[in-house]
Amino acid sequence: MAKTGTTTTQDLRSAIERSGYYPALVSEAVESAVGPEPITSYLVHQETTFDANEVRRHVTVLVLTPSRFVVSHTDEQAADATSPVPYATTSTESVRLDRIGSVVLSRMVANPETYTPGRLPREVVLTIGWGAVQRIDLEPAGCSDPSCEADHGYTGSATADDLSLRVSEAGDGPETVAQALVFARALSEATISRA
Repeated sequence: MAKTGTTTTQDLRSAIERSGYYPALVSEAVESAVGPEPITSYLVHQETTFDANEVRRHVTVLVLTPSRFVVSHTDEQAADATSPVPYATTSTESVRLDRIGSVVLSRMVANPETYTPGRLPREVVLTIGWGAVQRIDLEPAGCSDPSCEADHGYTGSATADDLSLRVSEAGDGPETVAQALVFARALSEATISRA
C-alpha cells in the first residue's frame, strides 16, 4: 500500500496490518525509525519466496518523510541451531534525502505497440541507491587479436543498488503496481528538491 500527501502514522499502521505479516513487530520497528517526522509517502510490500522445501515470507516497508527515506525489512526464519523456535528479524535504515544518488524505475509493458499513456505496466522494479552497497563486477580484459598473449588487465563495472524492489501485476496485483509508481515518483521528486 502506498500513499502520498497528508498521511498519518495510523494510515501506515493500517497498511502494515492489512499485509498480515507480524504487524505489531513491523509497525513498532518502522514507527521507531520514523520518529516524530510526518510521513509524506509510504509503500508496504510483502513477498513470499520458496527456499528448498520451505515457504518464507518477507515484508519491506518504505517510508518518505520531509528529510529522510526509511527502509525496513522483516524476514521470518525457521528454528535452527541458534534458536529452537521460529523467529523473525527486522531491520531499519534511515537515509538522509541528500544522500540518495539515484532512483531508478524500470517498467515492463506488454504489447508496447498499443501502449496508451496512463496504462499500468505489468511489472516495475524500483532501485534506490545511496552508496551503502557497491558491487564491482570484474572480468579479464582482452583485445581483438586472437594470437595476442599479452596481459590486458581487467575490465568491469561498479554499480550501486542498495535496494531493489520488484512489484508485478501477476504476483502483487495492479493496485500495488500503481502504489509503487506513486512512491517512486514521490521519492524522485523529494530528491530533486534536495539537490
